[in-house]
Amino acid sequence: MMLATAIEERMISSFDIPEDYPEDALSELAAEREAHAGTRARLKLLERTLLHFVPRDLISFLGKASLLDIELGDQVEKTMSVVFTDIRDFTSLSESMTPQQTFDMINSYLSVMNPVISTHRGIIDKYMGDAIMALFPISADDALTSALSMLARLDEYNAGRERATYAPIRIGIGVNTGRLMLGVIGGGNRMEGTVISHAVNLASRLQTLTKTYGTPLLISEHTLYSLSEPHKFSVRHLGRVKVAYKTHAESIYEVFDHDAPPIRELKKLSLKKFEEALAYYHSRAVERAHPLLEEIVRDNPHDIPAQVYLQRCADYLRTGVLVGSEELADELEWDAKYELNIAEIDSQHRELLVHIAKLHEAVTTGTDPATVSALMRTLENQISAHFDFEEKLMRDHHYPFSADHIAQHNSYKNYVSRLKIEIEANVDDPLHLGFRINLFLADWMLNHSNRDDRHLGRFLIERGVFHPADTPDSPT
Repeated sequence: MMLATAIEERMISSFDIPEDYPEDALSELAAEREAHAGTRARLKLLERTLLHFVPRDLISFLGKASLLDIELGDQVEKTMSVVFTDIRDFTSLSESMTPQQTFDMINSYLSVMNPVISTHRGIIDKYMGDAIMALFPISADDALTSALSMLARLDEYNAGRERATYAPIRIGIGVNTGRLMLGVIGGGNRMEGTVISHAVNLASRLQTLTKTYGTPLLISEHTLYSLSEPHKFSVRHLGRVKVAYKTHAESIYEVFDHDAPPIRELKKLSLKKFEEALAYYHSRAVERAHPLLEEIVRDNPHDIPAQVYLQRCADYLRTGVLVGSEELADELEWDAKYELNIAEIDSQHRELLVHIAKLHEAVTTGTDPATVSALMRTLENQISAHFDFEEKLMRDHHYPFSADHIAQHNSYKNYVSRLKIEIEANVDDPLHLGFRINLFLADWMLNHSNRDDRHLGRFLIERGVFHPADTPDSPT
């Protein structure tokens, strides 16, 4: 039900007219009907205007029929992809223009980005000056293809600015996928719809990091693992980041499909070398990373992330300070901070981490291939058993986010299978393989546990399926 319809139902919209009704009264009645028609027209116009400020989808997500039904504190939990964009060097641009020119530029830019987002089933949550925050409720694929389309549309827009002798606009885009709380906040006589969660904060942080790495588009590991066909995109690992001091470090990835064709092709050709260089750098084997990065930058001077890491290597060799690395070393040992207070799940997580650590040690120390293969098979069986256990709990207790959770499980299985092929081929440097085991097996599992499994655990405890720290055979 829309706003105008809701209000109309509160008005007199029909009259029973007797046959002998006085003529002068009929005239008054006609005038009243005309007034009501005018009111309805104004209400419809007001509704269309208000929907420019409050997205219709927000009303729908909250399960409301009309803006009139929305109240302070209304909220709902959803899994979505969040996209943050921001104009680079906006302060410098605006200082060269009058206030009117600045607003004209912003509105012109936003008017060309808006339909790109809408075309990919996105919802603009808010404009923040020159920045855009958009939500993609259907899939991570929508968010990423929209981000790439925004960059392509920006090229066309800049061509027009160049013809008008205006400076080009550059933007940075961060994309993250996860659960968020969508609802109404405020106080007194001022309210607004917004989204709140770690997923939102990480997307914002990724947008900021595009400046650090000199690349226009960064995505999180959560978005990468949520893509239906990640191999269709040109992606490479750039490191890890913590949104806050106490949060777990999360991997970030560059998507370089929009790069100029020569740069993009050279990045593809050097992809394995780049991944090896970063593995060495983050494993503190900087003297091995440095020459690889020198080769990459020599062959592709426009590879800015490679330049960033080459400079970090040079700085480390000069100062001994490793910049921009969230250590992985301590993440192969179980810690109480990983516990969900559900004994059965915690026990399975602990066993998985123990076997990942055994596999890591076997690969990095050159253990015979037969032993490594046996460890890999054991690990695969444990992963399947653990996922089956969790998925049965989700089905039995109607967990509302089971589809997203199971999709993450399937993505993990795919990465495990790919890593198994690399390990059994036994052609990669052990240090590089060890880094990938840590990154794609241990790091993924701990982040998934801390985010998705912890949410599932709270759901099960709140419904009395488990009590905190239950023994394995004592679920209620």
